[in-house]
Amino acid sequence: MKILKPLALAFLLPFTAEVATAYESSSLITEAKVILQKDSLKWDAKLPFDNEVKTGTLKNGFQYYIRKNVEPEKRVTMYLAVKVGSIVETEKELGLAHFLEHMNFNGLKHFPKNELVNYLQKAGVRFGSDLNAYTGFDETVYQLPIPSDDLELLKNGLQVMRDWAQDAMLEDSEINKERGIIMEEMRGSRGAMQRMRDQFLKVLVNGSRYADRLPIGTEEVVMNFDPKVIRQFHQDWYRPDLQSIIVVGDVDPVYIESEIKRLFSDMRVNSKPKERTEYKIDLINKNQFVKVTDPEMTYTIGQVLIKHPEEKVSTVGDYRRSLMEAVYNQMINSRLGELSQSANPPFIQGGIDIGEFMGGLDNLSAFFVAKPGEFEEGFKSLVRELDRVDKFGFTETEFQRAITALNKNNETAYTERSKKKSDSYVNTYLDHFLNDGPALSNEDRYQITKQLLPSLTLKEVEAIGQKYYVDTNRDVVILAPDAEKDKLPDEQTVTTWFADVDKEQLTAYDDKVSDLPMLSKEPVKGSITSEKSIDKINSKEFVLNNGVKVVLKPTTFKNDEILISAFSPGGTSLYPDAEFMSASFAGNLINSSGIGQLNTFELQKYLTGKDVNISPYINERSEGISGSTDKEGLKTAFEMIYGYFTEPRIESDVFQGIMSKQLNMLANRDNDPNFVYSKATMNALYGNNIRRIPYGKEELEKVNQERALEIYKDRFADASDFTFFIVGSITEDEIKPYLENYLAALPTTSRKETPKDLGIYEPAKGKEVVVNKGKEAKANVRLSIYGDYTYNDVENVNMDALEKVLSTRLLERLREEESGVYGTGARAGYSKNPKPRYSIHVSFGTSVDKYQSLIASALDEFKKIKANGPSQVDLDKFKIEEKRQLELSLKENGFWMSQLLSAYQLGEDPTYITRYLNDLDKVTVKSVKDVANKYLKEDRLFKFILLPDAPAK
Repeated sequence: MKILKPLALAFLLPFTAEVATAYESSSLITEAKVILQKDSLKWDAKLPFDNEVKTGTLKNGFQYYIRKNVEPEKRVTMYLAVKVGSIVETEKELGLAHFLEHMNFNGLKHFPKNELVNYLQKAGVRFGSDLNAYTGFDETVYQLPIPSDDLELLKNGLQVMRDWAQDAMLEDSEINKERGIIMEEMRGSRGAMQRMRDQFLKVLVNGSRYADRLPIGTEEVVMNFDPKVIRQFHQDWYRPDLQSIIVVGDVDPVYIESEIKRLFSDMRVNSKPKERTEYKIDLINKNQFVKVTDPEMTYTIGQVLIKHPEEKVSTVGDYRRSLMEAVYNQMINSRLGELSQSANPPFIQGGIDIGEFMGGLDNLSAFFVAKPGEFEEGFKSLVRELDRVDKFGFTETEFQRAITALNKNNETAYTERSKKKSDSYVNTYLDHFLNDGPALSNEDRYQITKQLLPSLTLKEVEAIGQKYYVDTNRDVVILAPDAEKDKLPDEQTVTTWFADVDKEQLTAYDDKVSDLPMLSKEPVKGSITSEKSIDKINSKEFVLNNGVKVVLKPTTFKNDEILISAFSPGGTSLYPDAEFMSASFAGNLINSSGIGQLNTFELQKYLTGKDVNISPYINERSEGISGSTDKEGLKTAFEMIYGYFTEPRIESDVFQGIMSKQLNMLANRDNDPNFVYSKATMNALYGNNIRRIPYGKEELEKVNQERALEIYKDRFADASDFTFFIVGSITEDEIKPYLENYLAALPTTSRKETPKDLGIYEPAKGKEVVVNKGKEAKANVRLSIYGDYTYNDVENVNMDALEKVLSTRLLERLREEESGVYGTGARAGYSKNPKPRYSIHVSFGTSVDKYQSLIASALDEFKKIKANGPSQVDLDKFKIEEKRQLELSLKENGFWMSQLLSAYQLGEDPTYITRYLNDLDKVTVKSVKDVANKYLKEDRLFKFILLPDAPAK
């Protein structure tokens, strides 16, 4: 889909309280660069390029990367990269790099008008999720994953790449239609964050060109540029010396290379090419401060960025340095994680990262989400931890855990190398072309990392932090709601805070590690009492002596991945409204605490270096376990499962910390137009039902620690009605000892339970709800229909077809024909329990003056599909997409886990998926038309509309 992906500006945007604080330092390993020579590492040696990739450069300068990879089978991923983004634009071209990206979908030499999307959809390629592109500051990238088992489609896919490279038609009529679409994309991004970014961005990029070259451009240029300008931009920059194709997948590299030479060798070469200037951000060798507030901001963010010249990773020494940065990031964020889980955390969330910035710079970035009215404490606590490391360093035990974790990541990546997806290779070669990034082979990466990790020393890692944590080229950025404005510090105050913390009598970090085993006692071994094969899906069902049921599906989709899930009927539905909050928080509180003899911090340290993740949950109609492990971690995984049944705990510090954060996150949420809109929607549908509306302070105060633990223990007291599912690289013989030693030992009371029908359903008659909230002149619309449903396999696949064909028509009508939206579509949902119900939703954003006409257009499409059914072409697109996606899904552990879990929860045949294509083939224009008439009921239509603040009277 012609979507402007998020800019490479994560460091410029506040981290929300919903964003995970942990940084994935393991990715630095895959990006690091080293070389192995005769079993010894030469630290000044250049890094080797992946020897399994066929590369070359045509005479015109066009480059290519080709690699055969069979994961997924019968698929190939193609990228076209252009070293041109918004940074090269002149004042009269602002936004045209991005606009040109859009135009490459609106008429090519071999695919006029919208024929490109139409053709690829007929081949099962999804517009938006498969077919896509993005524009950044320095590059534009087009992506096309397609089936490779159809030679004509493969050839045409390469032809698409060739047309993208230089043969956009750029017709006036198509350009003028696209202006409105891009304006809606621009309009959709407007809000508190965009308004604040406009104020702080220039500071962060040191007043450089980047501040005035956001890829989306400006309204003035987008709506008024002469088409001749974009044609000249295309001629200047879409040229072979700035382009590369990357092809990875189940293909013959020799054939692909021959086709690339045939298609791309005749590309136009400019006799006097325009110079491609490399723009950078200069260090200014001084500190900066910026404070921005907005009435719609919902939380207060503090961020400290310390900029440094970029250090490329191109030698063994560089790679070793990047490993040390990864170790530093992991250790300091572990400390912050402990701090945030304390009974009275100093901030809602915080994190620190040494990594890439932009414009030729690296940086140390530290951020925190402040508790309302407590910015100083949050700021000082973050700085205090940086100072603590600076003064005392890390402990040896912290260091060894970090090394262990990185080593585990390296081993896991190597184990799964034969199952590595093509997309991951494509991204590596894309970085190599665009940024001269590393492209190591799997073998080199593994062997070199394995040799380098033991060579790292604690003193060197501490020196990395001391190098980055300095008091020059430091920016302090504060983003906050208007209501916090008077409580925020000025620059001098912040400077004083740095000095105050520096003078504090800090103490060294105490790394508390327990030597106790997780469980206080070993389970009493049970037995398997019966077995039943489910041959159609190569699965087996076991019943244990305590009544626990286990469904096993061994697979070879991954070399060492085992997914585990379990459920039992019941959930929060069995508890009265007065206890709902305690019941709904119980699973999270247990999951955030320790198990057995280990508290939460001891458990986290115990799990270091183990690829194990097991979590309990309680939802409305069931409770259970979900997670994953590898074979090495199986024992730990089953110990955790047994512990969550028999030795759960809610630690007081964890309880107080979670409740504190939850309360703090409520403080300014009514500033957010989207929250107010969502709340009004839920109120219209469910009144003030505590189980559906967003909870507030009054509801949070009803969460009781003791009662939450009691409810949890009650839900997990009887394992006899639990069904476990195990999917992945495990055999029957390998899993049986764990079933007997742990699952068969789980406690039982042999009670029979069924979830309660709470009677919470949407009103039978629709209505219109208008919410006025927000400064921006834009409208958001959601059209929703709810009602009773005929739940069966045939009805379900026809409802899926209705969703797809309606989405196609809405996109064509509202976006392509009327240029009124950036994105839209239909979403259909259906459920069997507690009684069969369905919902159909259509959502879009647009301008205030267009929303009513677009609602009318959407409803007109409802009428057309009810009167005529879908076109056969649109129906065929749905069918081929379903078939192509099923080919991929059938080779994913997660898909099978979802299928099995759903079938057993709903009491359905787990082998249905083997018959799905038969039902799919029976879907017709008439059957979809019938479903449309049955469920697109006008009297059940809800119109939820968000408009800007009403004018003051």
